[in-house]
Amino acid sequence: MTKQAHLTTEDFDYDLPQELIAQTPLEKRDHSRMLVLDSKTGEMKDDVFYNVIDQLNPGDALVMNDSRVMPARIYGVKPDTGGHVEVLLLNNTKGDEWETLVKPAKRAKVGTKLSFGDGKLMATVTKELEHGGRLIEFEYDGIFLEILDQLGEMPLPPYIKEKLDDPEMYQTVYSREVGSAAAPTAGLHFTKELLTKIEAKGVKLVYLTLHVGLGTFRPVSVSNVEDHKMHSEFYRLTEEAAQTLNEVRANGGRIVAVGTTSIRTLETIGSKFNGEIKADSGWTDIFIWPGYDWKVVQAFITNFHLPKSTLVMLVAAFTGRDTILNAYKHAVAEKYRFFSFGDAMFIK
Repeated sequence: MTKQAHLTTEDFDYDLPQELIAQTPLEKRDHSRMLVLDSKTGEMKDDVFYNVIDQLNPGDALVMNDSRVMPARIYGVKPDTGGHVEVLLLNNTKGDEWETLVKPAKRAKVGTKLSFGDGKLMATVTKELEHGGRLIEFEYDGIFLEILDQLGEMPLPPYIKEKLDDPEMYQTVYSREVGSAAAPTAGLHFTKELLTKIEAKGVKLVYLTLHVGLGTFRPVSVSNVEDHKMHSEFYRLTEEAAQTLNEVRANGGRIVAVGTTSIRTLETIGSKFNGEIKADSGWTDIFIWPGYDWKVVQAFITNFHLPKSTLVMLVAAFTGRDTILNAYKHAVAEKYRFFSFGDAMFIK
């Protein structure tokens, strides 16, 4: 299948009333609503997330991203001027060097010293990147993630204005590998009890890791879709996970991804190994949009995404643009909750 020519960012726009942007998580994670969409027929069914078990068959694999969100937003000062800065950690590039977003960026020229927590954490800006990005080298005594736990804040997306009472509500119940700047939000709907029931049904639970980075925060600034450049994010699929997925495939089960991060990891590996699934790790900047030739994923769970975003484009690559925009129109009419703390879709 060839890529569709001349799709513009505007082709992925839709009208969303502000009041449908979910500001707080539901107390019971699996009580969110779920729109079941058949990508072949366009048929839709309104359901509740705990019934996701009915969409999964014995022998399927449910693939989840076990990345854990860091308290990645830290507030500091420039010791020489007393000027305040806000730093969002995105990727650990090497050693104690991190790719970050700094506000205000003009205060963070190369060579600038920064202090956090009265000097518990010191940093030097080593390189300027685009869009306010900076490479920063940190200095500290002790364990970096422990210091971050003391000083950092959970970096909620900019469209969430409410304060989060319990930071764990912005983590999946299976999060393990610390390193994301944002949560893989499709997984927020699962409870441990629901996962236990799904496993008891004969569905294989498989975990991979993709650390969510800058791509999540970056809008598409070009009008021609194919000119957009995705940011790189680190991923890992273990030998054990690859083996399970290959067994599921061999036995005729489906590979069902939880969230766009799981999709991007699986499709990166499938693209790299000619459709085969192998243990692998590295950096991916895969950009999936309509016309993409799917290699691994056969169904998935996802939230409702921002208009004109790469995530809407990814979902449209599976369903077709008209089908997904029609589903979003339905969701708006039915007052589904949108974005990170919002409701889910099961797309097959």
